[in-house]
Amino acid sequence: MRKLLLSIPSFMFFVATFAQPSPLVNDNPNAAQFKFETEVHDFGTIDEGPKISYEFRFTNVGKEPLIITGAKASCGCTIPKWPQEPILPGQSSSVKVEYNTKGRPNSFNKAITITSNSKTKTKVIYIKGTVKKAEVFSAPVKEQEGPVE
Repeated sequence: MRKLLLSIPSFMFFVATFAQPSPLVNDNPNAAQFKFETEVHDFGTIDEGPKISYEFRFTNVGKEPLIITGAKASCGCTIPKWPQEPILPGQSSSVKVEYNTKGRPNSFNKAITITSNSKTKTKVIYIKGTVKKAEVFSAPVKEQEGPVE
C-alpha cells in the first residue's frame, strides 16, 4: 500500500508532463499555414568568392494572417531575410537566403529555421551545394634586362 501511495505523485507528474500540448504545433484550426514552392534549394557547383542567394516563395494557405517572428540560419555564413508585415490568407511572399561562398570550398548544407504563428510554429528550409575552390593566380616574374652586377 505504501508503494502505491508513493507512486501516485510520480504517475501524476508523468501525466502532467507528457499530456501538455506540443509548443511546436498551433491547435487553432484557422491558424496561418505555410505552403512553400520548394523547401530545399540546390545551387549545384558554384565558384568560390561571390555571395549567392535564393528566394523561397510561399503562400499563406491558412485562414488567419501569417506573422513571421524570426528566421535563423545554422551558421553565420547564411543570412535569411523575411517579410516584416503580416501575410494575409491567400497572399504570397518569400524568405530570401544569402550564402557567402568566400573561404568556404567544399559541400554545404545549411538549415534556416523560421518561427511564426503558423499551424507548425517552426519550419525548416534548406540550401545546399558545392563550392569549387578558387584558383590562385600569381603574376609572372619579370626578368631583368642587361647584365646583373
